[in-house]
Amino acid sequence: MPVATRPRRPAAALALLLAAAAGCAPQEDTDTAKPPGSPAAQAAACAKGRLATRTAGKLTVGTDKPAYAPWFSGDPANGKGFESAVAYAVADKLGYGRSEVVWQTVPFNTSVAPGAKKFDFDINQVSISDERRRAVDFSSGYYDVRQAVIALKTSDAAKATTVAGLRHARLGAQVGTTSLDIVDDVIKPDRRPAVFQKNDYAKTALKNGQVDAIVVDLPTAFFITSAEVPEAKIVGQFDPKDAQRAAGGRQERFGLVLDKGSPLTGCVSNAVDALREEGTLARLEKRWLAESVGAPVLS
Repeated sequence: MPVATRPRRPAAALALLLAAAAGCAPQEDTDTAKPPGSPAAQAAACAKGRLATRTAGKLTVGTDKPAYAPWFSGDPANGKGFESAVAYAVADKLGYGRSEVVWQTVPFNTSVAPGAKKFDFDINQVSISDERRRAVDFSSGYYDVRQAVIALKTSDAAKATTVAGLRHARLGAQVGTTSLDIVDDVIKPDRRPAVFQKNDYAKTALKNGQVDAIVVDLPTAFFITSAEVPEAKIVGQFDPKDAQRAAGGRQERFGLVLDKGSPLTGCVSNAVDALREEGTLARLEKRWLAESVGAPVLS
C-alpha cells in the first residue's frame, strides 16, 4: 500500500509516549533457550558462518502479500516501514547485509501453522501467544501492541466512548488475530462478528457499510482512517488491562516467527534484545510509527 501523510503530533508528546512504550515490563517472550555460555561464546555460536539458515550465506525472511503500511511501504525488500526496517536490523546483527536477505511471500495463517517453514524467520505483526507457541517458535518481542477500533463516521459505533457502547455494533476482524480475540473476549458483541481472511477484506466491508466497525492494531488504524477509508474514524484504543486479558494475561507483543525447534531462535532473540537495549527499536518506532501512538482509551 502507498505511504500516506498522517496528521503530525507534537514532538514532545510523541517522545513521551514512545519513552513510555519503551519502558514497559521486561519482555518474557522467547520459549527457546539462548545460546549457552558467556556473551563471547554466544556471539561465536551466532556468527554468520555458524548459523544453519535455509540457504548458506543468505537469510530468508517471510511476510504476507500485500504487505501493509505503516509496517511496510510497498515492496518489503526496500527497507521502508517499521517491520522491513526491523528485519534488516536483525539481519545486520546476525551478520547479513541487505543483499544477503531474501524475502519470501508467506500468508499470515501459514506462518503460524504447524509444519516446516520456507523462511528463517517471518515478520508480519504476529502476536506471541501460548497457543501459537505449540506450533512455532517466537523471538523476543520487538513491538508492544495496542489494539484499536475504527468505525464509519456515520454509524452509532463512532459515538462510543466505552467498550459497552460497541456491543450492539456489527463488528469485524481478521481471523486468527488478537484483534478478533478483543472482539470476542473484551467487547463481547450481542451478534456474531464478521471474520475475514485478510485485513483488506475487513476494510472493504467497512467501506461498503457491511460492518459498522473493525478492530486492528493502532498504527494500522491510523493508516486506514487517513489513507484508505477516510469516511471512518478511530473510535479509541483498548485499555492495556483489557488487551492483556485477551492476550492471556500478558502484554501483547509482536515476535518474529521461526520453525518449531529452530536452531536460530536463540540467536534471533539475542539480536532483537540487542536492538532493544541499544535503542534501535525505539528509534525505528519513532521514525515509522510515531504518528500513530495516540488515541482515546475506551473505558
